[in-house]
Amino acid sequence: MVAKFITVEGTEGVGKTTNINFIKSWLRQKEVKFVATREPGGTPLAEEIRDLLLKPRDELVVSSAELLLMFAGRAQHLNKVILPALQADTWVLCDRFTDATYAYQGFGRQMSSELIVQLENIVQGDIRPDLTLLLDIPVEIGLERANDRGDPDRFEQEQQDFFNRVRAGYLSLANENSDRYVVIDASQELQGVQTDIALALDTFYKSLGHE
Repeated sequence: MVAKFITVEGTEGVGKTTNINFIKSWLRQKEVKFVATREPGGTPLAEEIRDLLLKPRDELVVSSAELLLMFAGRAQHLNKVILPALQADTWVLCDRFTDATYAYQGFGRQMSSELIVQLENIVQGDIRPDLTLLLDIPVEIGLERANDRGDPDRFEQEQQDFFNRVRAGYLSLANENSDRYVVIDASQELQGVQTDIALALDTFYKSLGHE
């Protein structure tokens, strides 16, 4: 079995953690060997970069610095975790990847998509996810859920307009990459969300020639 790269994307409060655990269970039931990881983060160095990115601070973080930190962490993560796993015929399940950069830095921060494309090509070469599950929810509902978790990180402190742009960015990416994207309505009850996720995973798995 050729290893596959699955990513889970979404704005704040969409329920990624809960549903990633569901995906892990699905993979175990199929007896698929996999590693689960996240971005920003995934290695000790990349986790330190994550802390730099998420920690609220008085100093304004310029958008270009934020973008470069994202790709610095990604370069380390890709070379130390993702690529070795795929080369060892191990599937990768990742909580966010480069689509998040397009959504948050490209659409949210309104940075040049051409610049992100250049960095993506430099850092990743031709490595792209095989399947992306986008957990989609109206921004106001997601922010309410996120606020219930406690102290907001630097991104969660952004205004709603920022997250409206991020969500629009994700939906645009899903439309442009319909061959690998499945949009899941995360505003429904959890059972419905996970039914839709299981259907997407089953369809993907069968497309690889498995039952």
